[in-house]
Order: sequence, then structure tokens, then C-alpha cells
Amino acid sequence: MKKLLILLTLVFSVASCHIRTDKTYPIGQIITPKGEMLFWLYEETPIHKESFIELANAHYWDSLTFNRVIEGFVIQGGCPDTPEGFSDSPYLLQPEFVNNIKHVYGAVGAGRDDNPEKLSAGCQLYIVHDKNGIERLDGNYTIFGQVFKGLDVLDAIAHVPTDSTDTPFADITMQVNLIEMTAQELKENGYEVKE
Repeated sequence: MKKLLILLTLVFSVASCHIRTDKTYPIGQIITPKGEMLFWLYEETPIHKESFIELANAHYWDSLTFNRVIEGFVIQGGCPDTPEGFSDSPYLLQPEFVNNIKHVYGAVGAGRDDNPEKLSAGCQLYIVHDKNGIERLDGNYTIFGQVFKGLDVLDAIAHVPTDSTDTPFADITMQVNLIEMTAQELKENGYEVKE
């Protein structure tokens, strides 16, 4: 009996060595009344990536809305943008401009006011709706992600009726989360991991 237990222990030990857990990647998720958007978080912008992860895990945005919607430009949400700057931003972030990360359709960026250092507001995020991209924003605002699923949701939000201040008449709520996905799950959802 003792030999059988030792043999079974060895079999289970060897078997457990072959069990592999797939690597996962942190993915931004925004759930809205129009549907879900998923976006890749760039390694090249570590300050903004970490800020997004911390605020998403704290459910910071879950009581906020996409409060600025401009069709053919961006949809933007987070703390209010006032003439004095962003109100209630938890902190400001050093810019992280990366030459090969551009303001293309579906790019996720960090909003800011007109501060000369081009510091991002930790509370603000926007998604580019211009299908031709917005080249004039490159090197001025930090892009830290790219939508790979839910571009139809981006379009639906960009087309909602707004008032003269670009505020939607009906609130576009945002539930912002951080989820983990494997390379295979990402591929199934339209994103190819480049390593």
C-alpha cells in the first residue's frame, strides 16, 4: 500500500509539471448602454497604463459618463472639463509621446487641459472617432490604448444627439474594468498579440 501511495504521488507530481497556465494580458473594458468596447493597453506608455489599471480596479469611472461626444472627432469621459482645468482629477501624469503610436480611429488617449507641460489628467480618457485619424493631436496628447472590439459601439456613441456643449442629451454611462485575456482569447476577439 505504501509503495502504491508513493507511486501515485510521483505520477501526480509529474503530471502537475505538465500543467501549463497560459499568459494573460491586461485589457481595458468599457461597458456602456450601447455595448462593450475592449482595448489593448500599450507597454510603451507605462505611466498611463498603470494609472488606467489603478483607476479601473478602483471603479473610479463607474459613476461617470461620456460627457463630451463629437462625431468624427472623439468621445470623451471622466471628470468634468472646466474653464479652470479638470475638476476632481486625482492626479496629473507626465506625457508619454511615442512616435509610432498615433491618433488613429479607435485610439484611447488621456485628456488634458491647456497646461504647458502637456500633463494628462488621470481622470480623463477619450477614444478617437475620426476614421482618418487626428494627426494634429500626435505629440500633444498621450495615447495609451487601442480599441480592438466594439468599434460599432464607438460609432453608436459618436452618433447620439448632443447639446451645444457636445454633452449627450441622455447620459452615456461608463463601467470601466480591467480584465485578463489570453493570446488565444485576444485572437478570437480580433487582436493579434505581437511578442
